[in-house]
Amino acid sequence: MNQKVFKTLEYNKILQMLSGFAACDETKKRCLALEPITDINEIEHLQQTTSDALSRLYKDSSISFSGTHNVNASLKRLDIGGSLNSAELLRISSLLEVAKRSKAYDRSDRNDDKTDSLSGLFSQLEPLTQLNDEIKRCIISDDEIADDASPALFKIRKAIRGMNDRIHSQLTSIMNNQTTRTYLQDAVVTMRDGRYCLPVKAEAKGNVPGMMHDQSSSGSTLFIEPMAVVNLNNELKELFIKEQDEINVILAQLSDKVAMNTAAVELDYNVLTELDFIFAKASLAKSYNGAAPEFNTSGIINIRKGRHPLLDPKKVVPIDVRLGDGYKQLIITGPNTGGKTVSLKTVGLLTLMGQAGLHIPAADRSKLAVFEEVFADIGDEQSIEQSLSTFSSHMTNIVKILDKADDRSLCLFDELCSGTDPTEGAALAISILNTLHNYGSVTMATTHYSELKIYALSTDGVENASCEFNVETLSPTYRLLIGIPGKSNAFAISSKLGLSDTIIEDARKRINAKDLDFEDLIANLEAQRQTIEKEQLEINRYKTQTAQLKKQLEDKNKRIDQNKDKIIREANEEAYNILKEAKELADKTIRNFNKYGQGQAPMSQMEKERSALRDKMSAKEKRLSDIKKDQTKKNHKAPKKLRIGDSVLVLSLNLKGTVHTLPNAKGDLYVQMGILRSLVNINDLVLINDDISPAKKFGGSGSKIKMSKSLSVSSEINLIGKTTDEAIALLDKYLDDAYIAHLSSVRIVHGKGTGALRAAVHNHLKRMKTIKEYHLGEFGEGDAGVTIATFK
Repeated sequence: MNQKVFKTLEYNKILQMLSGFAACDETKKRCLALEPITDINEIEHLQQTTSDALSRLYKDSSISFSGTHNVNASLKRLDIGGSLNSAELLRISSLLEVAKRSKAYDRSDRNDDKTDSLSGLFSQLEPLTQLNDEIKRCIISDDEIADDASPALFKIRKAIRGMNDRIHSQLTSIMNNQTTRTYLQDAVVTMRDGRYCLPVKAEAKGNVPGMMHDQSSSGSTLFIEPMAVVNLNNELKELFIKEQDEINVILAQLSDKVAMNTAAVELDYNVLTELDFIFAKASLAKSYNGAAPEFNTSGIINIRKGRHPLLDPKKVVPIDVRLGDGYKQLIITGPNTGGKTVSLKTVGLLTLMGQAGLHIPAADRSKLAVFEEVFADIGDEQSIEQSLSTFSSHMTNIVKILDKADDRSLCLFDELCSGTDPTEGAALAISILNTLHNYGSVTMATTHYSELKIYALSTDGVENASCEFNVETLSPTYRLLIGIPGKSNAFAISSKLGLSDTIIEDARKRINAKDLDFEDLIANLEAQRQTIEKEQLEINRYKTQTAQLKKQLEDKNKRIDQNKDKIIREANEEAYNILKEAKELADKTIRNFNKYGQGQAPMSQMEKERSALRDKMSAKEKRLSDIKKDQTKKNHKAPKKLRIGDSVLVLSLNLKGTVHTLPNAKGDLYVQMGILRSLVNINDLVLINDDISPAKKFGGSGSKIKMSKSLSVSSEINLIGKTTDEAIALLDKYLDDAYIAHLSSVRIVHGKGTGALRAAVHNHLKRMKTIKEYHLGEFGEGDAGVTIATFK
């Protein structure tokens, strides 16, 4: 793929961002050298590894590959029999430590034993724990070996410490001599050439016998090794030599152990750099909430809510771009600063990123085509004062594109053939586009030429598009509208900015009538599009509400039928129990009658049992009356207005009556109940009609309560920002309430993110017996960030 397009589309800046997420130097270089590929199978594999790494990042904390050093040079030295120094061994230890940490990360990330495309890489890591522990035990830092690295080294260093003590004791004794002290510049012990010395005044050189090793820059101080410690210093020197020899032995032994595992160490390095590269891509995707696109070799592009990754994520407006399915050329028109160039760069840059194995900042289920070449003629100069040299430069680039373009190419042109005579420029632009159309190239071009709008309207396989512009606010909305050509809005913008109406009218007269009619047609189409779009949204909302109401009515009728059968069954069971109880009572009465008739018990006993039976029946009757009274009170509403002669029900007495007087300030009034006239409170009354029984009067209240319950439960729940456990707990309660309220379906908002919350919601819905089916939201319902669940 040509390198020029990388700079034009600012692909190199994406690679700079990518390298910032890499840990080791080798991976950073690899990131900066990443190029798009054209093998769709390899692209899909790279996208899958990035997706799996991103899922791990969202599921767990991030993984660090810091400490991964390039040890290939050290391993080559071992192959030819060389030995490593302490710094090289520590770098190998650091590499093994990263391998150990990565291995632990993989185990903690796979508690459920599930595997992904990265599992094979993690499984190849060999931490070589024993070797790593041995290196860390023996080597403390680049220039320090541990005392217990070997028994011999421990013994030598112990002897060195003892010899140091003897020398310091001897020198201290010399310095404490009153005579000798007068010859010393300072009462301190110094080291010169690895031997202990005393700083002696130059004029007292002959008074301190010994070997001179150095003198100060002024010559006033001589550093003399007293004869009394010469032999001790010699012995110390020999110990230092033995120490270094032993250190060399230790390093050689450690090097031999590493040499026995060079293949494993080299594999660890290669695997860790590969994982570092993959997780760098995942971290980049996480930074702009990227998603893996679907790829095809048919030239079809369908970017959903695509965002340019180099723009401020808080300000960038997502765009939807469809290309290659039904039409292979898209002509974008509209005013300047409307987002046309950004749309071009977004499509080109996302194509390069996708073919390089990078996730793109777009919605799920976006589609990209695999192109052999991506060409772009996009200049930064957007002024109408473009010179001939600028036009020549663009034309030179276009000629190169036409020489190489074919049906596996994506071609992007910004302000095609601008900077020259409009008539000639428009003709050239149409010819160039027509040539590319015959090649079968997928093409996007921006222009101000009206002739290109007509070309798109009249040519099969070519479609118009425009960037929406709000004339009222003189600002673009940056929405890409496919199917409608854009209007320059020059007159409207100029009028808003204060240009004289006289000048504008004069300008209108100078425009060809056909061109003016065409621009007005475009304006009318745009107005109609906006109206249709609003009406379509309203229609969709009404359709959804109608479907829900229809479903609720069907469910309600079904529940009524089910409840009717249940009530009949329970009534039959109750009747059976009553008959059974009556039969048992009759049998018992007959037995008692026979017994008493034979004179085995007095008549008083029989009367006693009869009274007990009567009391039992009275208690049942009272309980039934209380239940009716409680039900009536439960549904009771005090009458607001009463007139003398109104029929009422006195709840406390369960008697009908007639209002005899109007209520006083406390609400008390007289009610005539047959021959009884009683003072009652208005809250104890229910206004009734003589032809409607109290039971019928209040029979519908239960359904009203149920309806209010249904109205109080929302048809949507938002789980965004919740943990999986919190979300499932809220969802479970919400689904119970929604089912009791007889909602036919509900809308569950879980967002996109990593998909973990969406997966948890779907797993929970699978286990719900009340759920008939569920599916991700369609276009206009929330897409993959929403799940629609339907009750049985």
